[in-house]
Amino acid sequence: MARKEKVNWASIFSVSSIVYTVLGVFLAVVALQGFMVPNKFLDGGVTGIVILLVDLVDVPIGVLLFVINLPFIFMGYYKIGKTFAIHALIAVTLMGVLMHVVSVPVVTTDRVLIAVFGGFLIGLGIGLVIRGGGVIDGLEVVAEYTYKKSGFSTSEVILLINSLILLAAAFEFGIETAMYSILTYFTAMKVTDYVVDGFEEYTTLSIVSHKDTEVRDLLIEKYSKALTIYKGERGYLPGTKAEVRDCDIIMLVVTRLEIHRLKTAIRQVDPNAFFFTQGIKEVRGGVVKRNLHEH
Repeated sequence: MARKEKVNWASIFSVSSIVYTVLGVFLAVVALQGFMVPNKFLDGGVTGIVILLVDLVDVPIGVLLFVINLPFIFMGYYKIGKTFAIHALIAVTLMGVLMHVVSVPVVTTDRVLIAVFGGFLIGLGIGLVIRGGGVIDGLEVVAEYTYKKSGFSTSEVILLINSLILLAAAFEFGIETAMYSILTYFTAMKVTDYVVDGFEEYTTLSIVSHKDTEVRDLLIEKYSKALTIYKGERGYLPGTKAEVRDCDIIMLVVTRLEIHRLKTAIRQVDPNAFFFTQGIKEVRGGVVKRNLHEH
């Protein structure tokens, strides 16, 4: 059943979210039209499926992108939250519209340049949209959805799906194009990770705030997050004699899709809260909540 949380409209219509989403979608359109689609180069995920289907069905590519992403947005609505689903729906709708109304000429037919620059641009676009709070490719959402059902990790699910897509590309377009598509996918993946601050599958988010009690209660009660609390002191600032006070340093483990909305919610409690993140390779034991309850 859908959760009864409120939609964070301030996050959805913030200037930063709009800029990241619009710029990210535009760069993805340039990558698809100017590099990848005309040359049958795949990125993986929904865009890879669409490029495979575009010559097989008489449907505009923008419509295919929108329709194929819809089920994943629906999954995100139930598994991640309403605000995320609306972010994603806006990004995917904008992507479909721009693919229909914007015409980008083919930039190059050189296979290496297509793989490198096409992958760079679409990875940059995907990363910027994630920074804005949404997605333009539903693969990560379906990976989150199948985690508890299959027992496979998110990265394993993504790897399996993309392997099947690239295998299909080898049959449809030839081995050489499929090999270049692997290079495109690898470039896009690395650029996306860089744009979202190098986030791994899991990220440690630490928060220092003078309203530590309110932030702690928000994360536990509204978002059902498991926390670790460190005892610390605030007030050690260069060149000042600020009063030193005890505080709780809050640490939690989250997925990269949760970072944006958690930061936004915490800033509503304390606009001056201090954050820092650390990428982590593996999580075992304890309680890592994969479902996000939005404020």
